[in-house]
Amino acid sequence: MNLFSSSPPQARLTLRVLAHLLRYPDAAFREHTAEMQQALRTEAALPAARLAELDALLRHLGTQPALDVESEYVELFDRGRRTALHLFEHVHGDSRDRGPAMVDLIQTYEKAGLYLGPDELPDYLPVVLEFASTQPPQQAREFMGEIAHIVRVIFSALAGRQSPYASVLAAVLELAGEKAEAVAVAPEPALDESWAEPEVFGGCSTEGQAKPNQPQPIHIVRKSSQPSQGEQA
Repeated sequence: MNLFSSSPPQARLTLRVLAHLLRYPDAAFREHTAEMQQALRTEAALPAARLAELDALLRHLGTQPALDVESEYVELFDRGRRTALHLFEHVHGDSRDRGPAMVDLIQTYEKAGLYLGPDELPDYLPVVLEFASTQPPQQAREFMGEIAHIVRVIFSALAGRQSPYASVLAAVLELAGEKAEAVAVAPEPALDESWAEPEVFGGCSTEGQAKPNQPQPIHIVRKSSQPSQGEQA
């Protein structure tokens, strides 16, 4: 299969499985790992080697003790800034630009008929992938191509930790028509630094952007049907 052909593969089920793989691996998730494995094999939107990696991750999540896989997930995604699954965390940090970016993303979702729940943020990568799964293949690829530079940073951080979750981000890059190649990632900030108060007019961080220190238009737009959702960041 040529991942970089002009005609992207149908990947609706694959994108939904990838979205689920990046969510908290609770009991309900573990009950459906076999179904997710079958969906990936049936759609065959990814190369065999990547499917084997995802299959191994699903087996791991479905067979290891619940406390182990849940604590592993929390340590990886909830306590690491480089591996955070909220995309605008890597682009805007805590700056004021994050709110308008959220609103824009919510608007994109709503134009396509997707309305988010009150507890979901639009830049959460599983939500982004769920949205992409509702789009025709070419539009889905283009949409994911707009966030590929951020996904690559998360992939690189996971690969640096030798986490099997890196295979999920690699699959996202491939479905976006990109090669899953790691880039240099800045070290994780010390705990004291990550909890420090941001400068009032510190501006927007360019970390994770395709062209650091230059304006970075992001066209992915808005999430959640509730107006207040865009202000929660």
